[in-house]
Amino acid sequence: MNYLAHLHLGGDAPAQLLGSLYGDFVKGPLAGQWPADIEAAIRLHRRIDVFTDSHPLQAQALARFAIERRRYSGILLDVFFDHCLALNWADYAAEPLPRFTGRVYQVLADEPRLPERLARIAPRMAAQDWLGSYREFAVLEQVVAGIDRRLSRPGLLAGGAAELEQLYQPLLEDFRQFYPQLQDFVARERGLVG
Repeated sequence: MNYLAHLHLGGDAPAQLLGSLYGDFVKGPLAGQWPADIEAAIRLHRRIDVFTDSHPLQAQALARFAIERRRYSGILLDVFFDHCLALNWADYAAEPLPRFTGRVYQVLADEPRLPERLARIAPRMAAQDWLGSYREFAVLEQVVAGIDRRLSRPGLLAGGAAELEQLYQPLLEDFRQFYPQLQDFVARERGLVG
């Protein structure tokens, strides 16, 4: 899962939203450097990643990619699943996507102590509405190209957006089967269901 899914699943409180994002920017053991509620959200982010990475539907989706891209197909799938969530937001959330993303951007703007790399990208994230822009498939090409430039060996994701386009329908179906199961897992983890 990528930014939007983690934010959607992590909880509505500002600390939960922050921790849902921090999970991608804070590595290693949590030793009290962040408030307890933020660290709890970081831990949930990590459990979501473990659940997702070990789920059979995730393996099924990853197996759809060409063998030469399979090592990095998880990156492509994370981005695509955020696209599916943004595009079908009303199926999974009561709050309209623009209101949700606006709230996230405000929480980020109000937080003076973001992790360094997140502090650098948060203003661009808000100004360019990264989270809401995932609705548009054309944006994925830009996102994939940006990720590719940051890899240790750029070029490994070349053609990735085109492959996502070819696999669109089966991957969308994989998402539709998987995301409700992920929501149920998170509800259990957060103690929202018995």
